[in-house]
Amino acid sequence: MSRMISMLAAGVLALLVAVTAWAATTVDYGKITSVNLVTQRSSGAQTGGAILGGLLGAASASNRAVGTVGGMVAGQQIGRMSSRRQAFEYTVRVAGRPNVRIVTDEAGLRVGDCVAVERGNFNNLRLVDDGRCAPNVTATPSAVEEANACMTAKEQLLAATTDEEFNRAERRMRLLCID
Repeated sequence: MSRMISMLAAGVLALLVAVTAWAATTVDYGKITSVNLVTQRSSGAQTGGAILGGLLGAASASNRAVGTVGGMVAGQQIGRMSSRRQAFEYTVRVAGRPNVRIVTDEAGLRVGDCVAVERGNFNNLRLVDDGRCAPNVTATPSAVEEANACMTAKEQLLAATTDEEFNRAERRMRLLCID
């Protein structure tokens, strides 16, 4: 009997977490007013490159101190180059609110496109028909469900621990988050 109660409690807790996450998701519609190409940097790649380069330099050099420093510098530079990636910064005019700026690697959206701005645990832009950008249009329950499915897919991608889980979660995220 206590096992059944604990299973029921776990189910209720999971439901509460899901409802809380879904309740926090909002969907607004707006037109893209500008698109800028930006460079994103990851400092973790530079640090990792420096550490790996230092280890390789120490292992391969006859003078370990010189090899370590040289390897660290080379590794940091390689990390710096690999940590840069191109992304797009979209500015969206949402009626009655300040402009929204979202940086994403999703290409293909243009100035004047009507998009759904989905915000929750993550942010997402989704191309929608121009009628959604008319005055006083609010998100339908199905639009919020789509946004929630996208947020859940992104959470599953981050939680993946094996290559198989990651590949499946990435495919799911691409299907659910991109128009």
